[in-house]
Amino acid sequence: MELKEIESAIEGILFAAGEPVGVERLCLALDIDRDTADAVCRRLADQYSYERRGIRLLRLDNSYQLCSAPEYAEPIRRAFESRRPARLSQPALEVLAIIAYYQPATRAYVDQIRGVDSSYTVGLLLERELIEECGRLAVPGRPIQYRTTQNFLRSFGLSSLEELPELPDSSPENGQITLEMQAAVSRLQAEQVADQPTDEELEQAARDLAESEGGGAP
Repeated sequence: MELKEIESAIEGILFAAGEPVGVERLCLALDIDRDTADAVCRRLADQYSYERRGIRLLRLDNSYQLCSAPEYAEPIRRAFESRRPARLSQPALEVLAIIAYYQPATRAYVDQIRGVDSSYTVGLLLERELIEECGRLAVPGRPIQYRTTQNFLRSFGLSSLEELPELPDSSPENGQITLEMQAAVSRLQAEQVADQPTDEELEQAARDLAESEGGGAP
């Protein structure tokens, strides 16, 4: 299969999938190696960006997905206004921030940091597919652990968790989330792909989170 055919095939697969497709699956479907698949995807991503096309190709850990271009957020939003998901509430943003930075985390750990019960909010984030179960902690009662999902990465415009702004060393064992942390996570609104926060907003949020009180490992 020629390079142009591989590009077209990958484009068709990603468009038809409508969700992230693992690079290994692309390799298997097209009988190509990992380096070729990654190179073709990078070429497509560069092409969409350079030509200012209405779509973008995102890398999410070891997967790829087609999505809409952020500069066309407003017309896309107007076209699908009736399908627009509800904004995340402040409690949901707090819980999501804790799990994102301290995952895998149990609900009890989230409750410990926030100082309130988070059962409903964790359930909401599960429904929105922003977090998922990832096993149980090896302690009495074996509580469920949670981590963020690929949908979380898409919502925040991240390729992997490594792109989360680093938090300076902090020792969050004592106390609840402060007003500063609440303000920080508010800047990380995850309405949809078209509303991605900027790098500056993520960096500022990380700095604010580091200055607030928080806890240790779950």
